[in-house]
Amino acid sequence: MMKIRAISDLHLASSANREALVELPAFNSDWLIVAGDIGEKFEHVRLAFEILTQRFAKVFWVPGNHDLWAIPEERGATPLRGEKRYRALVETAQGFGVLTPEDPYEIWTGPGGPHAVVPMFLLYDYSFRPDHIDRKTVVAWAKEEGAVCADEMFLNPTPWESRDVWCARRLEETERRLAEIPDGTPTILINHFPMRSDLIRIPRAPRFTPWCGTRRTEDWHTRFNASVVISGHLHTRRTDWRDGTRFEEVSLGYPQQWDQNLGIEPYLRDILG
Repeated sequence: MMKIRAISDLHLASSANREALVELPAFNSDWLIVAGDIGEKFEHVRLAFEILTQRFAKVFWVPGNHDLWAIPEERGATPLRGEKRYRALVETAQGFGVLTPEDPYEIWTGPGGPHAVVPMFLLYDYSFRPDHIDRKTVVAWAKEEGAVCADEMFLNPTPWESRDVWCARRLEETERRLAEIPDGTPTILINHFPMRSDLIRIPRAPRFTPWCGTRRTEDWHTRFNASVVISGHLHTRRTDWRDGTRFEEVSLGYPQQWDQNLGIEPYLRDILG
C-alpha cells in the first residue's frame, strides 16, 4: 500500500547518520517528506537527495535552520548567505527532482487522499517568547538560563535586515499561495519549525522557544484545512492533536538521540496510507 512518510533533522554532518542513511531500504511506491536540517554543507544535502530519490517515488523538502547556516564548503571559501543560500538549496533540490516550497503543490491521491502536500519555508520571528519579554531583550533573556542558538552567528538573513523581516516576507508569500488552494481541499502542512507554541516541550532548554517559530501560524491548521501538520527542529518525536488536526514532530536527531542499532527506518513517521 502506498504511504506518505516523514522524517526531519537527519544531521548528516554526523558520520553515524550518514552511514545509516546509506543503509535505508527502498520504499519505491511511497512519498517521503524531509522537514529540514539535512546538514550544514551542500555535499550532505546532495548526498541525501541522491539517496532518497532512489528510495522513494517522490521526495519533498523544506529548509531547516542548519541547512541555512553560512558554512563554507571548504576552508577559506566564502559561504553563501541568506536568500542566496536558500535559492541555491532549492535549485539543488530541484536538480534531483525534489519538491520544495517554491514548487506547485502536489496532490496525494493515494490512501487517505486527496490531500494537497504543502512544503513551506516560514522561519521564525522570536514571538514564541513570554509576553513580558520584548524583542530587544529576548536573546539575553534566553541566555540567562543557558539557551543560546547558533543561528545568531550562522543564519545570515541577507538581503533582509533581520530574520524577523525574512520571516514576515515568507509568511506573506505562503499565505497568498495557501489561499489559492481550492476550498475544501484537505492539506498536509510541512514546516521545519513548530507552528504552535503550545507544542514546544524542550525541558533541556526551556528558553529556546524564541528560535522555534512564529505566533502568526498558530491558527493555520484550521485556516488552511490541515489534516496533518509536520515539523521537526525540536528533536522531541511526538504526536499531538489540536482541533482535530494531527501534529507530528518527526525528528531523527543527533546520534545519541536515536537507536543506531535500529537504523533510520523505524523513525520514518507514517503520515497517510
